[in-house]
Amino acid sequence: MTSPRFPDEKAATEAPDQALAELPSTPSVLRDASGAPPGADPRPLRRKGRRDRAMVTKVRGSFHQFEGTAHLDGADPAQATGQVVIKTESIDTGVEQRDQHLRTNDFLDAPQFPDITFRTTAVESKSDTDYRVTGELTIKETTKPVTIDFEYTGNAVDPYGNLRVGLEGSVTISRKEFGITWNAALEGGGVLVGDKIVLEFDISAIKQS
Repeated sequence: MTSPRFPDEKAATEAPDQALAELPSTPSVLRDASGAPPGADPRPLRRKGRRDRAMVTKVRGSFHQFEGTAHLDGADPAQATGQVVIKTESIDTGVEQRDQHLRTNDFLDAPQFPDITFRTTAVESKSDTDYRVTGELTIKETTKPVTIDFEYTGNAVDPYGNLRVGLEGSVTISRKEFGITWNAALEGGGVLVGDKIVLEFDISAIKQS
């Protein structure tokens, strides 16, 4: 199976520390990582989530503060590793009252549990562009194994000389498995908030020299 090749993959393979991609703590920091003006990176790294509300519509939100690293081995994807730390306080669904509720102990309990973490435990290459990443997701001190299917969307050198690698993936989890059980009954039957949450990952990683 042929793995996607970075422009200087040989050097990255011979010197693994050269393949370290660092994902800074906020989208704005990622855009400015090379001293470029804001907006220079059209694909900032994002962590998004969707959950059913009133069992009818889907609420979309993003976390704006996070940091992480990934080691990408083009010659042997199974050797890839990564970890991400997301700040729960940074949840943003576009409605401040709802965001404040999500930060309470009904949901994420941001003051008590400031971080959501994900650490890889295995990476499997499914094709030249598709990868299955297994890892440990921790929310509110509850850790569960999850498997995320990622698509490699390409690599390019940006106008500022940074080698960028794009990855997209998603996974559906049960919030109840992580101790998030709050709900409210509706007059017409059913409950206000669904159990399933879709986590979406849109990553633009910068290769570190």
